[in-house]
Amino acid sequence: MDRNTVIGLLLIFALFLGFSFYQSSQVKKQQEAQKEQLQAEEEQKTKEAAKSLSLSETENIPAITNAENSLVVGFSNAQVGEGEYLVETNKAVYYFGKKGGTLKQIELKDIYRYTPKDSTKQPLIIFDDGSEDIGIRLMLRNQGEISTSDCYFVSEIGDKLKIDDKNNKLTLRLYPNAKTDSNQCGVLNKESYIEYVYTFSQDDYMFDFDVNFVNMDAYLYPNKHNFTLQWNAQPKSVEKNFDYEKNITSIYYMDNGEEVDNLDERKSDKKDFSSPLKWVSFKQQFFTTCLIAKDAPFTSGSLSIQTPENKDNTILKNCDADLDFEIKDLNQGKFGMKVYVGPNQYRILKGYDLKLERQVPLGWGFFLLHWINRGVIIPVFNWLENFGLHYGLIILLLTIALKIILLPVSYKTYMSSAKMRALKPEIEAINAKYPKDEDMMKKQQATMSLYRSAGVRPAGGCLPMLIQMPILIAMYRFFPAAYELRQKSFLWAEDLSTYDSVWDFGFAVPLYGDHMSLFTILMTIATLVYTWLNNKLMSPTQGNKDQQRMMNIMMYSMPIMFLFMFNNFSSALTYYYLLFNIFTFVQMWIFRVAVNDEKLYATLQQNMKKPVKKSKWQLKMEELQKKQAQMLKQQQNQQKRK
Repeated sequence: MDRNTVIGLLLIFALFLGFSFYQSSQVKKQQEAQKEQLQAEEEQKTKEAAKSLSLSETENIPAITNAENSLVVGFSNAQVGEGEYLVETNKAVYYFGKKGGTLKQIELKDIYRYTPKDSTKQPLIIFDDGSEDIGIRLMLRNQGEISTSDCYFVSEIGDKLKIDDKNNKLTLRLYPNAKTDSNQCGVLNKESYIEYVYTFSQDDYMFDFDVNFVNMDAYLYPNKHNFTLQWNAQPKSVEKNFDYEKNITSIYYMDNGEEVDNLDERKSDKKDFSSPLKWVSFKQQFFTTCLIAKDAPFTSGSLSIQTPENKDNTILKNCDADLDFEIKDLNQGKFGMKVYVGPNQYRILKGYDLKLERQVPLGWGFFLLHWINRGVIIPVFNWLENFGLHYGLIILLLTIALKIILLPVSYKTYMSSAKMRALKPEIEAINAKYPKDEDMMKKQQATMSLYRSAGVRPAGGCLPMLIQMPILIAMYRFFPAAYELRQKSFLWAEDLSTYDSVWDFGFAVPLYGDHMSLFTILMTIATLVYTWLNNKLMSPTQGNKDQQRMMNIMMYSMPIMFLFMFNNFSSALTYYYLLFNIFTFVQMWIFRVAVNDEKLYATLQQNMKKPVKKSKWQLKMEELQKKQAQMLKQQQNQQKRK
């Protein structure tokens, strides 16, 4: 491993380390911000509650009286009562509350939440225990307000619906009362209603959600055609690594210009929009719930996210979205949406052609990273997956394929270092000729002249390494985000999407964690062995002993730091890095056997006898070095005179 390679690795490691320190420094700020945000929200809710019109109750059912014509929006217990409407497809079971008429719970089929090894699998339920609420704010004739989430919806088809080719719609209606007296709700006016129509497909995680207004002009404020859909949810943890799952849970959105972005994942955040929005999603690590406007976008909105102070590691975030939309005709108006509740899997989301796949963290902020993942890694991974191979074997084959693709780059890196190693006698002669620190400039000029005459490019070993690094970083993004690896076991790892724990401490070790990841330990050992063997085979030829000692300390300390950094990471990622280190050493050993050092040295000697044609850049560099040498000499002469 030559000096340029080490410098390149150190720069890359510094980026990783700096990012880790930055993240840890945000924890205290995040906690303080959360407290302030919670206090502010509580105060705001109190103010809004004081201003809002209180709801009267008739038989425990919300009712709003229109003072102008004594019309009431509301229902009696005898007509509806509490309960749920159940819809079943091949993908999921959906529970729609009779109160509110919207989703209250989703159970995904053949998908399970994380359970410890040898424990009974538990179904994966999204938004259980009433952790989601969706309602539309309505302004009545008397300018009082009510939310549909407080009203009861009725269905003509019963409480259960099994989706097939003939039955694919759930229609829920909110009827106003035709008349009332002071004690009870009156007769329902079935000529007027607000209608929710849900249209399903048997084998799709996405379904339609249409809001229809029919003859509601007599009940709603006539001059108001803008409505707000209020969506509140508390996504709950369903994965093994709660902290990691929490840190990447956020609200994503796409504006009308088709730009996808998200609120800050690491702290409480809020954003208001005066421009249209195409879709908004509450995204967890491997699952997402998305509201998508169909024909017309949401006209504006407000999104906010908070990290709750819960000690039981259940609620990930508090997510709130107020989405404005327009219905111009209160008697025959409609606003159409689609709802996606399912895996945050690149292949599925990409198929909808709505940029929903941008929720999968593939390094979208860096042009090169997401193109490597989308153009190389994911296609190769999916192609190998089609053969029904075990995912541990798929990662192995993927590593081999990438090493073969990078073979020319690796060979060029080796040859650059081998040439510099072959010139070790000449380099030692230059070091002996210029032993003093004040001769450093002359030593550097002589060394560069030697490399130039021999046809050696010192940067030749660093540049190929930098070409490989985007692929390594792309893998760093891909494996923790790959839904395909979720709950897929390999060797001792019960879930390749998260860390492999072979020993749970029962307490947290600072900077390390509360467990021991075996793949991370093996990766660290492999890196240390590779570094030691690489130093033996590719010993540097430049610098004094102090410099070499410092470089050795840095090279051996990096793997130790990786031990702490990757202990909580996806076991698929650390397994891949382990394989990468092993194959890199094998590849280097093959190069070492194949390349004859004596013949290489003879070729370099022949190159040094040939005249060297200098490029314009080399001539400018030499001229600059001469000027620097003259300035240094003048400074030394001035110091001697003093």
